[in-house]
Amino acid sequence: MSTAILAPAAVLVIWSLIMLFWMAGTRLPAAKKVGIDISAKPGGRGPDIDPQLPENVAWKSHNYTHLMEQPTLFYATVAILAIADAGHGLNLYLAWAYALIRIVHSIWQATVNLVNVRFMLFLASTICLFIMAINALWVTLF
Repeated sequence: MSTAILAPAAVLVIWSLIMLFWMAGTRLPAAKKVGIDISAKPGGRGPDIDPQLPENVAWKSHNYTHLMEQPTLFYATVAILAIADAGHGLNLYLAWAYALIRIVHSIWQATVNLVNVRFMLFLASTICLFIMAINALWVTLF
């Protein structure tokens, strides 16, 4: 089994947790500042308060949500490639590219958030993932 490809996945997991703490560290003080009592209403969700917070605070929440979406496909693809002993060469480079581009995407979305650049970063990471997914399918079928 190729375990080297698991490293970029582990890095992205750690990054996702960093984004969680960054989100909480900005969202909770901002909510308090605008008078939101997070314990007042049972059953509330974080996204429910986004419209009441400054945009740059909500951006971190949006990015954390994004890290819980497409990267799940990345983790599955990495696992398939590792188990199939195909987690080296091009697949390893693509996995690192995917993880690093997603980190840059996070920082961009959480700070500047110009959508045209954010979209290009998303597209670049998606292309990496798509090629990895095709390779995963190939090595499992043939």
